[in-house]
Amino acid sequence: MTIFRFHRAVRSAALAAGLLVLAGCASDDARYEPAPLTEYSAGMSVRSVWSTSIGSGSGLGFVPAVVGDSVYAATPDGSVAKVELSSGKILWKADADTKLSAGPGSDGSTTVVASPLGQIIAFDDTGKVKWKAQASSDVDIAPVVGYGAVVVRSGDYRIQAYNIETGERLWSLQRPGPALALRSTAQMVMAEGLVITGLPGGKLLAINVGSGNVQWEGTVATPRGSSDLERLTDVVGSPRLAGPLLCAVAYQGRIVCFNVSQGGRPMWAKDFSSASGMTVDSQFAYAPDQNSVMNAFALENGNNVWKQAALKNRKLTAPAALGGAVAVGDLDGYVHFLSSSDGSLLARLSVGGGAILSPVQSTSAGVLVQTGNGNLVLLGTN
Repeated sequence: MTIFRFHRAVRSAALAAGLLVLAGCASDDARYEPAPLTEYSAGMSVRSVWSTSIGSGSGLGFVPAVVGDSVYAATPDGSVAKVELSSGKILWKADADTKLSAGPGSDGSTTVVASPLGQIIAFDDTGKVKWKAQASSDVDIAPVVGYGAVVVRSGDYRIQAYNIETGERLWSLQRPGPALALRSTAQMVMAEGLVITGLPGGKLLAINVGSGNVQWEGTVATPRGSSDLERLTDVVGSPRLAGPLLCAVAYQGRIVCFNVSQGGRPMWAKDFSSASGMTVDSQFAYAPDQNSVMNAFALENGNNVWKQAALKNRKLTAPAALGGAVAVGDLDGYVHFLSSSDGSLLARLSVGGGAILSPVQSTSAGVLVQTGNGNLVLLGTN
């Protein structure tokens, strides 16, 4: 067995182990049954503004990219599309001619997706293939695009950058990874010439996009325990920027905010475990724990401001913050809106299509949702 195949085999075991941990052997224990939907006093009005089909299916690696008034989206069947955010009109649609595992990343001119075998496919902004390249391993995290580069993170814990115009590899960086890795929605972000990514094992890296040099490294979680399963930890969701703060959350780890203006010094950290990710606004950091109990933490000191258990075990997505509310998707295709000040339930709406796996996103036009069956839906709020 080659190293590549051995890694793939171990990683598959990790995915299965992660799912078992998250499911908690639900079939035999009522503690892990999804909470039933309860009555509440509506505090806001939510409506579907538009819905459009991109393709078929969904997955943890599929996160729509919003650039101005455009949304770029992809589905596992190979469909890639550009959609007008304000109207839902499809501006172009392309076929990657292969199954996809992640994407898209876009800067509004170049849109990039990835296949399960690590093929990287770039489209121009008419939907034509611009170039193709090969990553070192499978890719199940959406690429990021900007500063003249396309950056991907592959399953062998390697981060690779490609020239945005030609697809030529610019640099490659690899960090050793654990035997087991969690299957979860993970995202990279670009800011100020850096690509910021979490890694299995609990590390958060800020890498210079141009050179591939690591500019800063922080610890979100430290593996603990005697077995690989007990030591399983991973930075999940997307790192979030809030002024001088860079915040992240890990499975079986912590939620933590670093002050990047002070060299990345940790401002606060709380023991916490999330399987989906977090978001921030000007006051709070929000995250569902691994049991889908929603939590809010004060950005200034990490104090736990509120908890909301009404959606427990509903496998919540990473949340989105919007004026006065926080939105999350669930396993039955519902989007729930909670008060940002106290966590009370304000509204919910079914978008259909089964479990929502992609994080819901706050945009200038409303809340954007990619459904389990491959639709894009924009929700408006009043």
